[in-house]
Amino acid sequence: MMRLSGAFGVLLLVTSAAFAGTVPAAPMAAAQTMNGINAPLVNLGGGQAPWTILVLLTLLTLIPALLLSMTPFVRLLIVFHFLRQALGTQSTPTNQTLIGLALVLTFFLMQPVGIAIQKQAIVPLEAGRITPLTAVELGSRPVKTFMLRYVRQKDVALFLELAKEPRPGTPEDLSMRVVMPAYILSELKAGFQIGAVLFLPFLVIDMVVASITTSVGMMQLPPVVISTPLKLLLFVMVDGWNLLVGSLMRSFG
Repeated sequence: MMRLSGAFGVLLLVTSAAFAGTVPAAPMAAAQTMNGINAPLVNLGGGQAPWTILVLLTLLTLIPALLLSMTPFVRLLIVFHFLRQALGTQSTPTNQTLIGLALVLTFFLMQPVGIAIQKQAIVPLEAGRITPLTAVELGSRPVKTFMLRYVRQKDVALFLELAKEPRPGTPEDLSMRVVMPAYILSELKAGFQIGAVLFLPFLVIDMVVASITTSVGMMQLPPVVISTPLKLLLFVMVDGWNLLVGSLMRSFG
């Protein structure tokens, strides 16, 4: 069974490599043995601290950015917010409910990537066969492969131009500096496309109800009072959550 703590640690190291380009080298001191594990040390103002722990603690603040930029979370959350607006329910489901659902579905989609990181980076690192920097490189490959499956060439070309990097021979040669912003732009476009299509049937209901209420002279009754229950009834009758979540999951197939 995949150990989430180990996989998450390497994923944080992958993020550090992605944002910094490379992990900065530091003067190494003698290794300190703790519970049978050799931890490389770095000099910090005369003191010594395990640099791996230092990097992980520093990168805790990047967890939201990591979640948004390297997983399907942003597409899922955008679609769910579009759905709530289309239904006309301003606070139902709540933001916490939508974020929780998006997190669960993100974990479902990213579990194969986490297993690949576990096998390729975590297990060799814990066995002492590779260094943390090598674990960063090996752990970044499954994440990059996942993002490259859904990134648009147009977005990749944009950031290649902005970064002034040469055109790579293969997609795998792209740097994380280019792949990450291109991926999140592609996910934003996909989320807005799905949300726009999702709006159409509910927009038709709003227009029909507004036309009927206007034609019969019901000026004092807002059309949304009638259209909202009708939209909710339609959504429940067609088992909307099952259809929506199923379509979203298949879009990552």
